[in-house]
Amino acid sequence: MTITLSPYDAPVVDWTALRNFNALRGQARISLTPRCDLACFFCHNEGDTPPPLTKKDRTQQPRPRELAATDYITIIGALADRGMDRFYFTGGEPLTSPMARPVLSGLPPLGPDGSYTLITNGTHVRQHQPWLAKTRLDKVKVSLHYFSDGTFRTIAQARFEIALVLDGIEAAREVFKEVGLNCLLLTTNAHEVRGILDFALNRRMPVQFIELVNTDFNAGIVGNAVSADDVIRHLRTLTTDERIEVAGVGQGRRVFNVDGVKIDVIHRDLGRHHVGHCGTCPLRSKCVEGFWSLRVDHGGGLQPCLLREDLRLDLKDHLTDPEYLAEVVAKHVTAFTEGTL
Repeated sequence: MTITLSPYDAPVVDWTALRNFNALRGQARISLTPRCDLACFFCHNEGDTPPPLTKKDRTQQPRPRELAATDYITIIGALADRGMDRFYFTGGEPLTSPMARPVLSGLPPLGPDGSYTLITNGTHVRQHQPWLAKTRLDKVKVSLHYFSDGTFRTIAQARFEIALVLDGIEAAREVFKEVGLNCLLLTTNAHEVRGILDFALNRRMPVQFIELVNTDFNAGIVGNAVSADDVIRHLRTLTTDERIEVAGVGQGRRVFNVDGVKIDVIHRDLGRHHVGHCGTCPLRSKCVEGFWSLRVDHGGGLQPCLLREDLRLDLKDHLTDPEYLAEVVAKHVTAFTEGTL
């Protein structure tokens, strides 16, 4: 089911929910493509059909792309003009998309607190480094869930060596002031987590350790999940500078400062933030994330929840009127947070 709002809805718009969401560090995640050159077995692909599923069964394909580069920029600009100022570009692997260069090169300016972040697997950064350096991107986050060729092949089903990913990290560091790492905690990579942490600390790079999130796509691998407790214990041997952040969106996290390097641990023991619609959601027992992002997919839809595609809002009919587009999104967020969707 795709939800479409009529242009004849009441014209009065309350921007409170959207602006509060942004103030609480909610984010807009912009998927440039569901395709990827890797096929990590845990991938949720921002709610679209993930690459490992397509690799296993070619009849299961992600939705087709229906947005042009100008459409992406229209959506970003409309949201930015109405208060959103944290945008993350995802996939799939965003740098495999023909939309990557025109979208990232055409980003509108944000306010002083705004940021644009590219989330990448690192394999294409060196190739695209010259034009990436000229964009308005503020940060790059590289997914590093492996630290050897063997683990890389097991998790990502890669045909090449992890050296390509590590070189991509160095290529990003050459042109961006802030480059960080994301690492999902799994039984498959548990023996390499400290090596990944040392790699980050030696390069003074922030890193985020994340517990596995359950989705319909990874129901068969929940036994691969690892608690963050061991990482937390180890970090406490390195520093006493620890704090808890519960922002009001998503999951709580523990934040460690190790000699000036920020280490985040997304820790489900700290709870998660749910909103009005979550109260009656039949999938709440499976949800460990809560409400923390607005996901815009390349098919022109927006989802406030990874587990509920039936709450997907179709934006395509509103692309010619950015002001009304922003109003439609604001109404959707308000209805979701108040439980009236």
